[in-house]
Amino acid sequence: MTDPTPTDAPRKVAPLDRTEAGPFDESEANPVRPYIDLGGIKILPREGLNLRLEVEEQTKRIVAVGLDYADSTLQVQPFAAPRSAGLWEETREQIRQQIRQQGGRVEEREGPLGPELLAEVPVVSGPDGTAGKRLARFIGVDGPRWFLRGVIGGAATSDVHAAAKVEELFRSIVVVRGGSPMPPRDLIPLRMPATPGSA
Repeated sequence: MTDPTPTDAPRKVAPLDRTEAGPFDESEANPVRPYIDLGGIKILPREGLNLRLEVEEQTKRIVAVGLDYADSTLQVQPFAAPRSAGLWEETREQIRQQIRQQGGRVEEREGPLGPELLAEVPVVSGPDGTAGKRLARFIGVDGPRWFLRGVIGGAATSDVHAAAKVEELFRSIVVVRGGSPMPPRDLIPLRMPATPGSA
């Protein structure tokens, strides 16, 4: 059977042990674990984890899941992806350009999950509008027909122990792509957890 994908299609970027250590596809997840079901992703609850849903003002749709853990923040978004090509290569380039346009600094490095971006993002903080810089790590993993993107802030940008905890949290996430056709780069729909208080 021939692969219709052109040879210059972006390669998939994922840890070699992704199927065993995550982030997981729904077909790879342990069915008996007590996941919090948010539609496009499932999160494994743990001590000290606080979950926030980020909602777009105009449409009221959930556009990201924010996780506070180990004095850090992890924002995650699942996207639909082609079966045979990855999105992380191209997405990294887009993030790089956006940060440079904002006057920030960004460098690519090899992280525990593969290539990642470490960025100094300009932020306006305080009532007097003073400008500051915020450190952020951009991570991503290409899975089967999905791409999971994470943005790490707080202690896990510089502290090794906090970083290990947040990376493990990211890897415990299950992506539920669903069977319906979706254009690549579309956000896989997220929703409120089914049971109140489960987060």
